[in-house]
Amino acid sequence: MSKISRRGFIKGALALSALPLSVQANSPQTQTLKFIHITDSHMDLSDSDSVDAMKLMASFINENYKDLDFVMFGGDNFNNNVKGNRDAEVFKEIIQTLHCPALVVRGNKESSPKPKDGIYADEFKSMFLEGKNLEISANDWLLNIKGYNVLGLDSCIKDANNGRYTETTMAFAEKALQNKKPTIILNHHPYTNYWGGVDPKDIHKYVLGNTQEAQKDSLGITTLF
Repeated sequence: MSKISRRGFIKGALALSALPLSVQANSPQTQTLKFIHITDSHMDLSDSDSVDAMKLMASFINENYKDLDFVMFGGDNFNNNVKGNRDAEVFKEIIQTLHCPALVVRGNKESSPKPKDGIYADEFKSMFLEGKNLEISANDWLLNIKGYNVLGLDSCIKDANNGRYTETTMAFAEKALQNKKPTIILNHHPYTNYWGGVDPKDIHKYVLGNTQEAQKDSLGITTLF
């Protein structure tokens, strides 16, 4: 297992704390689905502790949760503060050590070129989506597993921190929902102001821009963000 300093462990625990989730829908066509959800890990190549924390996460999962169906990464997985895609490559190298598939969506950190250059849609698709038995549309994806839909929806806007589903994303999700399977949605920008913020700028930045439309079409769905 990777070693990490006490300071790094505390930082990593804050960023990577995750519990295994089990989902069992009330349907004869479904089985128990087991996964871990990790988001906003903000791995940073200028901070070796954060990289060690990601490696520790992978080792810990491999040693303690051997029966997972997948691990989900909900965006802002790494900080965008180096030129080129080296941060994306290091993140990919680490998640490839997991014993189960890693399902990934982008966050605003990955999709914006500020302060360096971001990992744009085509790059993200080729690095993290292809070759995983996913139904892919642009940067959105669908996994059918054990009687469930697992939907990864891209909510990022190029060169911006705020998020919004495109019409293409909404159409892809609506089509997937037509099969009436229990559905889990993974995306970066939350549907609700769950932290109770009052600053309109913060709400604009963090809450999905067309959340009311998305919620109307997503009743009864478990959403991870």
